[in-house]
Amino acid sequence: MPGKRPNFLFIITDQQRADHLGCYGNPVVRTPHIDGIAARGCRFDRFYVAAPVCQPNRNTIMTGRMPTLHGTRQNGIPLALDATCFTHLLRHAGYRTGLFGKAHFQNFTGEPPRFALTFPEHLTAPPADRREAVRGLRVGPAYDRELNAEHRDPRADEAEGDFYGFERFRLCTWHGDDVRGHYMRWLEARLPGSDALRSAVDPRPAPGYDAPQVRWSRIPEELYPSAYVADETIAFLEERAADPARAPFFAQCSFPDPHHPFTPPGRYFHMVDPASIELPASFHHAPHDQTPMLRRLHEEFAAGTADRRWVAPYAVDAAEARQIIAVTYGMIACIDDAVGRVLARLDALGLAEDTVVIFTSDHGDWMGDHGIMQKGPLHYQGLIRVPFLWADPHADARGTRCAELAGSIDIAKSILERAGVAPANGMQGQAVGELAAGAGRSAHDCMIVEQQTSRPYLGMTRQVRIRTMTDGRWRLSVWEGQPFGELYDLENDPGEIVNLWADPGHLGTRRALAERMLWQMIALQDRSPFQVGEA
Repeated sequence: MPGKRPNFLFIITDQQRADHLGCYGNPVVRTPHIDGIAARGCRFDRFYVAAPVCQPNRNTIMTGRMPTLHGTRQNGIPLALDATCFTHLLRHAGYRTGLFGKAHFQNFTGEPPRFALTFPEHLTAPPADRREAVRGLRVGPAYDRELNAEHRDPRADEAEGDFYGFERFRLCTWHGDDVRGHYMRWLEARLPGSDALRSAVDPRPAPGYDAPQVRWSRIPEELYPSAYVADETIAFLEERAADPARAPFFAQCSFPDPHHPFTPPGRYFHMVDPASIELPASFHHAPHDQTPMLRRLHEEFAAGTADRRWVAPYAVDAAEARQIIAVTYGMIACIDDAVGRVLARLDALGLAEDTVVIFTSDHGDWMGDHGIMQKGPLHYQGLIRVPFLWADPHADARGTRCAELAGSIDIAKSILERAGVAPANGMQGQAVGELAAGAGRSAHDCMIVEQQTSRPYLGMTRQVRIRTMTDGRWRLSVWEGQPFGELYDLENDPGEIVNLWADPGHLGTRRALAERMLWQMIALQDRSPFQVGEA
């Protein structure tokens, strides 16, 4: 690689499956600009998240550490302010850093936890400052910056200091046309009375659509959150191009879509006809022979007791699935056009020849797999496998594909190594630059996916904790305290329909995979802090 330090444009979407891009073989969704990134670089085919929900995996991307190490084991636990992010190291090395769009390093709902920390009544409870094994609760004004962003001038927020290594930041919270944060002030300045136009505030039915969380948006295309993210990213690029010193930069362009609720603006809503949608092969799979959780989702749907209003996963019928997938494709097309504007400006400013462009998502979505929607502790490939594109203008890897194992845990080290910056002690993963160039083999024997839910659901009586290992051929999932598990042969059963966990003929495979999983989990144990002396 040349000696000049590259710039980075890191584009990330929210809750997007790998197969919801044209460059990953989808024949319906329209993504020419994102596909162009793949044509200029390398497409990773076996790229997995460290956790299948937003905060844990986004904080893994920032720290290069598994959720159990950085502490955000579930949504609702902010990233510690003393965590070392790769952006801190880039700034120390002279990079200018900016984040535009969704961060979700901290909480932004403002809601209290549904379950309080309690102690046995017959024992003396610890004092408030000693009730956690690690002192210092992640609460207070410094942990409420995302929550309060909608009420603040972003320049005032920046004046208080950087945000996890980002010196410039314009934050989006929530999703669809209900996005708030700094976007809220920007929108109101251009569309007075905008809050009353949000579909969550004033729901308007879309004729012919009755699927849960599919809502007609009254926010114009040019003012929709995806446009805001692109506009703010472009403004940062223009600032960097005008910098006489031409300091290298890292720009994170972070779209809150295509996460539910499904509210593509204007022409994007009807861009795809639901009748053109082919349902996943597993959609009509009978759930009785898999897990109690899948069976429970379908039982709730059949009984009419399913909560399909917001966060919880839910089952759908075929017509609903087609509607949701179709409007999701519209949201993705909206993002793709925004990405196209950003890439065109990057090129027009003369920055493209020195900028590594990266594209990924924080996790996927079931999107009809096994007849269910959204996300949760069922680690089907549509949820844990995400797109990852690495386009380095100085690498000979145009239009290539990489079948080596990689994942979100690798992003921090990959960016740092390409920038010529050493990772902090305790950062995990590998750098993928050589893999993208077609050299070397993955350092991973398998990928580990961690999940802990914030509350019991799907018939469980306590928080759900699950660990998954996958190597692209097999997927093994172990549920804490449960007599069942999951084992799928992805080569012969890509739809993950036949659960082989209890199959006597696959007991040896299950044991061998469990041993590999154990070794990988040992390898992922913490190496920080480093020793400070010889004891």
